[in-house]
Amino acid sequence: MADRVHPADSPRPSTSSTVSDSNKPPSPPPGTYVIQLPKDQIYRVPPPENAHRFQLYTRRKHRRTRCCSCFFWLLGILTLLIVLLGIAVAVFYLVVRPKSPNYSINAIAISGLNLTTSSSAAISPVFDLTVRADNPNKKIGIYYQTGSSVQIYFSNEKLSDGVLPDFFQPSNNVTVFRSSARGSGVNLSSTAKNALIDSGKRSAVALKVEIRAPIKLKIGSVKTWKMRVKVICDVTVDQLTAAAKIVSKNCDYSVKLW
Repeated sequence: MADRVHPADSPRPSTSSTVSDSNKPPSPPPGTYVIQLPKDQIYRVPPPENAHRFQLYTRRKHRRTRCCSCFFWLLGILTLLIVLLGIAVAVFYLVVRPKSPNYSINAIAISGLNLTTSSSAAISPVFDLTVRADNPNKKIGIYYQTGSSVQIYFSNEKLSDGVLPDFFQPSNNVTVFRSSARGSGVNLSSTAKNALIDSGKRSAVALKVEIRAPIKLKIGSVKTWKMRVKVICDVTVDQLTAAAKIVSKNCDYSVKLW
């Protein structure tokens, strides 16, 4: 009896082929494209012009950072100075407690206003003023220095010029002083002359007195820099003679610190 021959077993798939199939990337879906670039084109050194642009950008960025730092530093210093100045001013006001001085015209004696002559004749008026200065400050004295001026106007036309005496006014003091303002060869317009004559007949001559004086303040043993005080007084008198009496007066003043 013949022997039965059995078929040989089917060969097993190799492990290498299975591994390679599992590492293969999946196939793209239909309708898509896959672009493959060489590795040396993906990782490459940038061209020199790009490096130059990068350096310029980096320098600008550092420069902006430095400018911003300097700006904030200066802003901080300025803020600190303003705060310190405010504290100093507050301490000064609390310690010294400055008050405004007061000025007024106590009397005016007028001469040389001969208005009976022809309208073309010049006049030479003289105004003798008595001025009252009140310094109510307890810790501030006032030096009135050379370079002052006294001017008297009627209807915006100047009649005379003069100066104030130089003197020192101590604290908490009232000083009454005299000043003479003179005009020489003053030619009034016909309108101003007629108005001056008419106001004299009505016993209401409106004059404006302007006083300017350089001053220095004395606070304790310290003298300040030179400042300028300006006093404007609107004064109405009843007549244009030496016996003139003041009907009304109003004075205001301002100080120019520099």
